[in-house]
Amino acid sequence: MSNVKISESWKKHLESEFGKEYFQKLIEFVKSEYGKNKIHPAGPNIFRAFDLCSFENCRVVILGQDPYHSPQTAIGLSFAVEKGRRLPPSLQNIYKELKADLEIDIADHGDLTSWGEQGVLLLNAVLTVQEGKPGSHAGKGWETFTDSVIKLISDQKENVVFILWGAYAQKKESLIDSTKHFVIKSAHPSPFSAHSGFFGSKPFSKTNEYLAEKGQKEINWKI
Repeated sequence: MSNVKISESWKKHLESEFGKEYFQKLIEFVKSEYGKNKIHPAGPNIFRAFDLCSFENCRVVILGQDPYHSPQTAIGLSFAVEKGRRLPPSLQNIYKELKADLEIDIADHGDLTSWGEQGVLLLNAVLTVQEGKPGSHAGKGWETFTDSVIKLISDQKENVVFILWGAYAQKKESLIDSTKHFVIKSAHPSPFSAHSGFFGSKPFSKTNEYLAEKGQKEINWKI
């Protein structure tokens, strides 16, 4: 499975994962789904989060659940959408908190590429979805793969900020060594929970304060 189209910086660390039976079955399933259904994101964007943020440069992980299932929305980055698309409610709330936290004006688009390029891994737990069917590719092996990614970062790097919004993401905390990394937890930015602890949680300034404390360059969160 060395032909997996993921950046070389990650491939060398994940090569053994690609050879496992679960991953081979996952790839067979995903290829079949792209052949018969409308699947998001587009094939070349499945591993886009890894292409933007190399293993060496990864300093922050923002964990989502699965890609947006609306047409032409998902771009392979958690919470992000294509330019020109309407901002999803969760992303609107992320922008509101960003403005309240760091006085950064709310962007008119939802493409978070600039975050990825600075070392923010915008990782969904599940990397593909069938159009109109949220969660349709859950339980097929993606979670096993992305859990291994989280554990790889935790085990082989130091001083990474893990941002876990909501109960689903917070279940991944057991994979993270909090003695050498910084874990930020709050309610999910969804309209159903944002007022229960997401607003006012200041994840962006807390991330930069930690990075600065560890002698690392801060993230420019402006979109």
